[in-house]
Amino acid sequence: MIGELIDGLRPGDPRPAIIGPPAIGPASIRAAFSRPAPDRPELDQPAPNQPAPNQPAPDQPALDQPALGRSLFGRSLFGLRPRTVVSRGELATLLDGYAVALHAEGLVAGDTVGLAVRPGPRSLAVLLAAYHLGLRIAVLDPSAGPDVLLARLRLARPRLILADAAAQAVAGWAAPLARRARLELPDLSALAPARTIGRRLPGTAPGLAPGNGPRPRGYDGDGDAVIVFTSGTTSRPRAVVHTRASVSAGMRTVHDLVRPRPDRPVLGGTFFVLVPSLAAQAPVALPARHPAALARQLAALTPQATYLTPPQLRAALTAGARFTGRVYSGSAPVSAALLARVRAAGADRAYGVYALTEVFPAAVTEADDKAAFEGAGDHVGGLLPGIRARIDDNGQVLLAGPNAADRYLGEDPREWIATGDIGRLEGNSLVLGGRVKDMILRDAENIYPGLYEPSLHVPGVELALIVGIPATDGDERVVALVQPAEGTDPRTLRAALREPLHRMGTARPDALVFGRIPLAGRSRKPDRPAAALLAARLAARSAPRA
Repeated sequence: MIGELIDGLRPGDPRPAIIGPPAIGPASIRAAFSRPAPDRPELDQPAPNQPAPNQPAPDQPALDQPALGRSLFGRSLFGLRPRTVVSRGELATLLDGYAVALHAEGLVAGDTVGLAVRPGPRSLAVLLAAYHLGLRIAVLDPSAGPDVLLARLRLARPRLILADAAAQAVAGWAAPLARRARLELPDLSALAPARTIGRRLPGTAPGLAPGNGPRPRGYDGDGDAVIVFTSGTTSRPRAVVHTRASVSAGMRTVHDLVRPRPDRPVLGGTFFVLVPSLAAQAPVALPARHPAALARQLAALTPQATYLTPPQLRAALTAGARFTGRVYSGSAPVSAALLARVRAAGADRAYGVYALTEVFPAAVTEADDKAAFEGAGDHVGGLLPGIRARIDDNGQVLLAGPNAADRYLGEDPREWIATGDIGRLEGNSLVLGGRVKDMILRDAENIYPGLYEPSLHVPGVELALIVGIPATDGDERVVALVQPAEGTDPRTLRAALREPLHRMGTARPDALVFGRIPLAGRSRKPDRPAAALLAARLAARSAPRA
């Protein structure tokens, strides 16, 4: 599927490929970082004159307009005046140019490249160029926090790090502003040479400009394609490794599920939406960040298919969004009630997609089927073609299939993926009954307590846990439950914990509460379920903020 897209892109093709947001410059970085995280209470006081969180950002001038999006920039497309439109020909030119540039850096098949570039035409072109050359991409998440990210870089050992000016600004001059958006990065050049993708700003690494000349010969074997970090700790990070074969199989599954046509756009921002849609010659629109803007975007584009996370869907519905075509949602629990609201808002069909980083996608359910299910648990739907499932002796769901990850970085390949979900099979349908692992799910984002709990053990802390407590519609609130050492003043401890909490990025808890952590078993380990119940009571009683 990825090879089909690469082979199908030709310089000079004027048809639209990507309808997206503007490039990022200093003004838009400040604008973005001055807003609170969506769907989550802000833990600090907002900056003066801060825009309302649900209002669209003021238009910012796009960078590199003459070089990118020149042929269609500013032209009304599908009734919408987009900030940036990139044609298929321009995307092909970027792809060829970055393949030439990466080849000139001396990179060869199997080398690892760290990538911290915002979603858009350039990041897609870099990913396609890396795949074409047989390189392995390690996805770097600025929201993970600097300590976690450094540990991940040490494990991945990239030969080169590619970052846009915005990502580098988070590690430099914009760090104070970035922390308001829970973004923080270490010096990206600390472990490997760094290059800037897109326009450079003062203090950024040397640029990696698209090169000239024919596209280098492609790599046609199998091997690792991408590393995506998930759980683990700062001392032992854990990363999912997908091969070229498993990524391509996942893309094919998405293509067969979404069935994109070339006549109307698809709205979605993930790589698994972009590639199958573009391979089918359908233009892709990157979703607007703000609900009101997203509602206008949906009305103007009338997409044939839309992929949004449940928090995005809820926010868009609250803003009065109307939907067209087929709507897909995943990355967090998708309730029957939410799918029904999407149908009522105009969608022809609405689907919940069950997927993991290790297996994307795995199962799908349609709104009517989910509403008709009367059994216990969460009916996530029928297994997609090629996916196999079984239940282990502990009741945990195990998955296997052509789109399953090959292994975890540093470990041996495995056939079956342990999902961490308790569940059962009813024929070919999968029903979930809760999670085995300690992962917390907030705003469609996986939060792994083991990554961050050690940083809470500052002087005066006897024990500390991060737990999830129920919020709304399958979401969770994140609470830090801290047990002070005897004689420690909680007010002093709250001040001491402010910096460690700040460094947690988007995993930062919604609340910090103090209490005695329950213990269980002969080993007297912390009892997480009991701790979550205690944290919920304490948070409801005092509602403190971290």
